[in-house]
Amino acid sequence: MELFWQTVLDFAQITTQRVGQKLLEDFGHAQADLKADGSLVTASDRWADEALRTAIHDTFPDHGVLSEEVEHIFPNTDWCWIIDPIDGTTNFTRGIPVWGISLGLLYRGVPVFGYVALPPLGQAFHGYWPGDSGLTMSSGAFFNGRPMQPSPAAPGPQEFFSLCARSTSVMAQPFPCKIRMLGAATYNLLLVGAGWAIGAVEATPKIWDIAAVWAIVQAAGATWVALDGGNPFPLTVGQDYSRQPYPTLVTAQATWVDTFLPLVAQVGQRG
Repeated sequence: MELFWQTVLDFAQITTQRVGQKLLEDFGHAQADLKADGSLVTASDRWADEALRTAIHDTFPDHGVLSEEVEHIFPNTDWCWIIDPIDGTTNFTRGIPVWGISLGLLYRGVPVFGYVALPPLGQAFHGYWPGDSGLTMSSGAFFNGRPMQPSPAAPGPQEFFSLCARSTSVMAQPFPCKIRMLGAATYNLLLVGAGWAIGAVEATPKIWDIAAVWAIVQAAGATWVALDGGNPFPLTVGQDYSRQPYPTLVTAQATWVDTFLPLVAQVGQRG
């Protein structure tokens, strides 16, 4: 299995570097269209989605693929990649350098590997998380190849908490941390795994927003809370995941769930 995981990591690194280089040429110049769910899509999203799917099929022909732009039905394969070709499309179109390429690898419906590259920042996160998959494998999370872990800090006025655009209602009440909102779901949540923020909430992320970071942030040691009370995984074969939201709270330490959960509870209800 060690050789397999090295192949997976090498593939993720090389493929996101190649796709990311092309996307950097379009960065800040792409014209966006509005999708049915209110999100934006560009020709760059569609090109990157196809490039990633093709690379996966060529390298792992027995693996399934679920993607934001094309393939929304979870396939009947043991291994499946879930891809977001550009997380942070609005930032991408406006020339704001906070957007990334997300690759999550699932085994029997559960994410066990995640890789998120942010080409304009020169940053990459990856992690291995066996969770309840039944696989025998090592766990660990890395930022630019170095081990990463969440912050041990307690909530306070000098600590960061990351929001999404649909969770700003939490600011109507006293909040124990400084608020940050970066416009990319994967990056918002990864801030916690990397130790840069002590909490983050996303109101309506889709499966391609959370598949990779589910593995990475938990491998780092952060705590994941599904605000709708359910467990996102394992996914169900044959189900269409294009419209399903996954309201999520991530905290650096399990101790702080009780602090943040009452403050963000309405986010889960809205999601």
